[in-house]
Parts: sequence; structure tokens; C-alpha cells
Amino acid sequence: MKPENLYWAALAVLGMVHLYMLTLMLPWKIPIYLTCLLSIIIVYCFYKKSILYVSVLGIKWNTVLFVLQLLLAVLYISFKPSWAYLVLLIIFVGIEIIRLTGSRKVIELTQENHLYKDQSAHFNETFRIVRSERHDFLKHVSAIHFMLENGKNDEAKAYLDDLVDGYEETNLSIKGERGIVAGILHQMYRRAKKAGIAIVYDFDLPVSTLPLPDTAMVQLLGNLLSNSIDASEDWQKKQEEQAVITLQFFKRSGLYLLICKNNSPAISTAILDGLFHVYGKSTKGEGHEGLGTKVIQDIVNTHHGFLDFVYKDQEFTVKIKIPAIQ
Repeated sequence: MKPENLYWAALAVLGMVHLYMLTLMLPWKIPIYLTCLLSIIIVYCFYKKSILYVSVLGIKWNTVLFVLQLLLAVLYISFKPSWAYLVLLIIFVGIEIIRLTGSRKVIELTQENHLYKDQSAHFNETFRIVRSERHDFLKHVSAIHFMLENGKNDEAKAYLDDLVDGYEETNLSIKGERGIVAGILHQMYRRAKKAGIAIVYDFDLPVSTLPLPDTAMVQLLGNLLSNSIDASEDWQKKQEEQAVITLQFFKRSGLYLLICKNNSPAISTAILDGLFHVYGKSTKGEGHEGLGTKVIQDIVNTHHGFLDFVYKDQEFTVKIKIPAIQ
């Protein structure tokens, strides 16, 4: 049996014990099968609504919490039916809240750690590319100069076009940006190009202008662009056409506006209703945890911003507004 299924089974059994003991306080007798049925229904509802990461706490902490819950069940022997039973039930629920919030926090911290390591590598790669381009710049100028002197204008133009395309890729990502932001923009640009996706950065001013710390910038841009690329790749496979991603950034009336548009396959209403609001809602299907969109929403809320999204005509648009004054 999977650890998650074992957890839900144990939770249902302990829930039956607590509910049954609680019914003993009532002036009328309630059949035990009703309390069992009620416990199963409650656990099933949580099973359908919750995203579970019990295993990340490890055997040690799960065992400690489970032993505490067993001790609570044993304590019923020490008390006659009274309001003390309600206290035991509240403690039981509190332990479950600690387990769920703790495991979720561990997952978030683990993912943040992986994200920061990835972005550090991307930043170093961007810096290496810039240094390489700067190092080779005079060589390219000399080569073009030689072609022009020898009347090879067409070859010089073709050579210059290839050179400009390469510089444009880097320039789009780094102009005016802080190092960490330039790194993630450049990495996402290269990832999209490698997947055959057309990506456009349309910035009136550097994204680094956003009044967010580097950690929040990494999470916001990383999740936003990563989700867009994933959805665009799926759309390309189904439509057999080139997908387009557009990231816009500008300032209007004291608000910074960050707008991301991308092609996307159809998204069910059930997913859209919970997207950006609860954990576990993902447009990527099974095997994905649905944390990215909720992380984006949390960052926007933390910085007193607004987030709106719409899916229409196979295009998904996210619009984020952040006040210029925090």
C-alpha cells in the first residue's frame, strides 16, 4: 500500500474513534455505523480537495505525530463522557493541520532551493556568454572589415545578420536588468527558442524596476515564463503550429503592469476556478503539483498587487499589477 493511502486509512480510523466518543456526550444514542460513515465522508472530501506531501516529513516525524494521535485516542479511557472529549478532538485536528502545513512548507522550501540553484547556474551562463561575445567582438569587426575591403559585400551582410541575431538574443534579456533578472530572462528566452516557440520581450522599462526582492523576482518570472513555455509546447504538439509567448512590462498611473500571453490547449473550468488560488491546481495534467501558480499569487498578494487571468481562443493571458510605491 502506498504511504499516502495508508495515511488516509489511518486518518479515517482515528476519525471514527474521535467522532464516536464525541457522540457519547449526546443525550441520545447514535449508531456507530453513522459515525463511521461520517468519518469516511469527511476524510474522502479532504482527500479530493487536498494535495498531500506526507512523505516529505520522513518516517521519524510522521511516526511522532501518529503516536501522539494514538495517545489521544487512549486518553478517552481516562475520562468519562464530557467536554474533555471535544478538547481531544480539537488537538487531533490541530496535529493534522501541523502535519499538512509543515509538509507543504518543506516542499516549498525544497523547490525554492532548487530554483535558486538553477537560477545561479543560469546567471553564470549568461555572464559567460556576455564575456565571450565581448571577447570576440573585435574579431568579428576585423572579419567584416576584411570582407568589405575585398568587395565581398553580400558575404559581409550575411555575416553581420548572423552576428546581430546572436547579440539580439542576449541584449533582449540583459539590457538594464539586474544580474539575477537578466539570467532568468535569458535562460527562458533560450529555452523557448530551443522548443521552437516564438518569444517576445516587450519592455518599456527594465523588469528589474519592479519593487520586489531578488528571491521574489526569481519565483515570479521563473514560474510565469516556465508555465507559459510548458503550455506553448503542449499547444504546438496538438496544433502543429508555432506557439507565441509575449511578455510585456510597462508603468501606468502609479502601477507596474506585467502581462504574459501564450498559446495554450483547452483548460477545464474546474482547473480555471482554482488556478492561482489553491495548491494542487495545474494545467499540466497528472504528475504536476500545481504549486507555481499559487506561488505567483502569493507574491502578488504580499506586495499589495492584483492578478487577473483569462483563457480565450486558445490563448492564456495573465495580467499582474504591482503598486509603484510599497
